[in-house]
Amino acid sequence: MKRSSMMNDLSSGIFLELAKEKAALQADGTDVIDLSVGTPNIAPAQAIKQTIADEAMKDESYIYAIDDLPELKEAAAQWYKRRYGVDINASTEVCAVLGTQEGLAHCCLPVIDPGDTVILQDPCYPAFFTGAAIAHAQIYRVPQREKNGFLIDFDDIPQDVAQRAKLMIFSYPNNPTTAVAPPEFYDELIAFSKKHDIFVIHDNAYSELAFDGLRVGSFLAHNGAKEIGAEFNSLSKSYGYAGARLGFCVGNSEYVSALKQLKSNTDYGIFLPIQKAGICALQSDETVVRETAAAYEKRRDILIEAFAAHGWQIEKPRATMFVWARIPEKFGNDDVAFVKQLMQATGVLVVPGSAFGSCGCGFVRIALVQSEQRILTAAKRIGEFLNT
Repeated sequence: MKRSSMMNDLSSGIFLELAKEKAALQADGTDVIDLSVGTPNIAPAQAIKQTIADEAMKDESYIYAIDDLPELKEAAAQWYKRRYGVDINASTEVCAVLGTQEGLAHCCLPVIDPGDTVILQDPCYPAFFTGAAIAHAQIYRVPQREKNGFLIDFDDIPQDVAQRAKLMIFSYPNNPTTAVAPPEFYDELIAFSKKHDIFVIHDNAYSELAFDGLRVGSFLAHNGAKEIGAEFNSLSKSYGYAGARLGFCVGNSEYVSALKQLKSNTDYGIFLPIQKAGICALQSDETVVRETAAAYEKRRDILIEAFAAHGWQIEKPRATMFVWARIPEKFGNDDVAFVKQLMQATGVLVVPGSAFGSCGCGFVRIALVQSEQRILTAAKRIGEFLNT
């Protein structure tokens, strides 16, 4: 069998290579501390788990869901109103997705024809690239530079690219750079989009994991946003619901309608107990979310302090479940070589920044997905590695 050219575009590259090396180390008995994949290890609240369990015991839960439960869409709309102050029409402006990974993988198809141009951040979450590749789009990557706080500069988008682009996908708080955009950034984005007739997709999966008292809003809260864009959001990180796979696309009604049409041809809906427990999560108070954010904040503080004590100074992120770190100076700019050496010498696994785009060279992404004690152990091992 010869694989399609699209499959070549979707090559996981370094991720597959690192997974193989990790497996080999574990087979040799190495205690691997995996700080690479952003897999939340904080479980949902008891009420959410109990709802899944109770609903799963009902015979009627095993029919095709076909469409989203009206109660789920209403819960999402009410959550957006309560959390961001954004008015959402539950009937026409909400579409549930099988986690934002699935939603973003399909997000280009409602608006992109083969050969159309999509603008992405560099570095960016790999699903953004996947969505563009599946739609056979031309991709233009606009850099997120350290000197700009890892915010994109619209002046970096050439005029001819802006004129032919049909879609722009972006995300703040950002994975992998952890950057948070100020309110005026979104106003500039909307003005840029309207000027060039570019539809906008915003991934807001990390709005609830903000630290030091920071409150992050929604792209849709800005004037004109729903005219030109839609936003994806997720229960995975904020409610510990990652394995259950439930997220939302909200916003522009035409786009939401097109996405629903697409999904009606690709799946039979989301397992009803997952929808019912999602309603439970969305209708709960903020206590669970704040406790989860506090846990990640504490892990962040421990990691930053411990790594600094062992000679690796890293800027403290303001949001997300990641740390974005420039590799130690003595390793130059080769983040891939650094990650491989680190894993072989210490058993600690992180992701090279270049896996998210060429502008990530010289950085690594560290996921806060291990216990505080494991993070301290990782820091000790890394300190010994850096000081040998």
